[in-house]
This record gives sequence, C-alpha cells and structure tokens, in this order.
Amino acid sequence: MPKKYIISKITKLVLVVFLCAFLIFLNPQGFFNPVRGFFLIVASPFQKVFYEAGQKISETVSFLTSISEIKKDNANLSRENNILAAEVSKLKQIERENATLREQLELAPRDKFSLISSFVIGQDPQGSESWIVIDKGEKDGIISGMAVIVDNGILIGKVDAVYATSSKINLLASSTSSVNVMDTETGAKGIVHGEYGLGLIMDMVTQADTLNDGDTIITSGLGSNIPRGLLVGKIKEVRVSADRLFQQAVITSRIKYSKLDVVFIIK
Repeated sequence: MPKKYIISKITKLVLVVFLCAFLIFLNPQGFFNPVRGFFLIVASPFQKVFYEAGQKISETVSFLTSISEIKKDNANLSRENNILAAEVSKLKQIERENATLREQLELAPRDKFSLISSFVIGQDPQGSESWIVIDKGEKDGIISGMAVIVDNGILIGKVDAVYATSSKINLLASSTSSVNVMDTETGAKGIVHGEYGLGLIMDMVTQADTLNDGDTIITSGLGSNIPRGLLVGKIKEVRVSADRLFQQAVITSRIKYSKLDVVFIIK
C-alpha cells in the first residue's frame, strides 16, 4: 500500500475525530447529549480515581507545607525563648547586684566620707591578690592615689591606674603597696605592705615601740591622701626584721580579696 495513501487516511481520520470531538463539546441544541452521557459514564471511574488522587496529593502538599511552617514557628519560638532567657538572666544579675550594693551601702561610712560605689569587674589571674579592676574611671571623677574601702571603712588598697570607664586598684597584699599605719592600742607607727605568701606585713616599727598580738592596726593619715582611721587588720604575730633594727608584725585582714564584689572609692 502506497505510503501517501496511508498518510492521507490517517489525516482524514484525525480530522474526523477532531470534528466529532469539537461538535460533542459544542453540543448544538443538545444533539450530542447521548454521546456526551456515554463518555461521562465511561470516564466516571477514571474521573473518580483522578479526583481522589488529586485530593491525596493536595493533602500531602498541605501536610508538608504545615510541617515546614511548624518548623519555622518552632525555630522562631526557640529564638524568642533564648532572647527572653538572656533578658531574665540579665535582670536577675542586675537584681543581685542592686541587692549587694544596697547591703554594702548600709555598711559604708557615708557620714564620714564622700564615696563612689563600684563593682569589681576583673582581678589578678595569677591569684596573688595583687590587684583588681573596677567599673568606674576618669569620667566618674576617679584619680590615682584615692583610697579604696569596703564594708565599714576597711581599707583594701589604692587607685593605681585610671582609664576612661575603669580603674586598676593596687591591693594592700601587693608587694608594691605601702600605707602608713598605727597601732590603736600602743600608738606604734609603721608601714604596711604586701608580702607574697604571708599577706600583710607591718614594717619599720622601732624597737622602742610596743606591738602586741591582737592589736588593731589602722591608717595613720601620714604621708599620703589616705584618711586616718581606716581599718587595716589585726596583729597576728610580732617578729624582728631581718636586719634586727626594726620590729615587724604579720597583719590579718577581715577581707578575702578574691571575694570582692563591691568597693567604695573615697573622693
């Protein structure tokens, strides 16, 4: 059979099918209603299958979308919870600091001195209790040499270096520290400095003076801008200096420098 004849037949068949389908679709005057009904009956099972499949696909897509939205909502909630937890922690820290500050202010000798309160924000990492860093500095009126106290007028050191918003405090336990002091019971005078491993040492006390175990040592107010009468500590042990020219005393302080939270600077 010639090839052109076959192509011609196929073309005519396609045109006839297309024309019939077009007429059935237009359905002029309802002429093709029986045919359309027949096709609907034949296609009904397939239509139901396709409809149910479409519904399941739609439900699956909706379910996957809802999971994605839930994950996104959970991520947002987790982030918000973290932010709230950080804020709560910050507020609790501020509350603790305020409580500590109020407690210390009640003990501070505000009636005797003009004080600047400050929190400790750093300390000697070697644990030698030589220095601490506070959160007040030049902008707060701090200057080098100011006395630093805690509680009811207990001297812990002097301002050594001042920065814009912080200051370094040289503690009495530092070997570079020196403060003029006196024995309240006997009037003996000397200088207190730090000695690594032994704490505070009262030195340069003449042999003619008297020192007793348990005596109270305070600042004498001589030779510096450290006010007179600040408590330094009590004598634990009296001994003779290495050159045997002076007396020395080991002084115990009531303060644990590693536990300092709030200090006061005397203006």
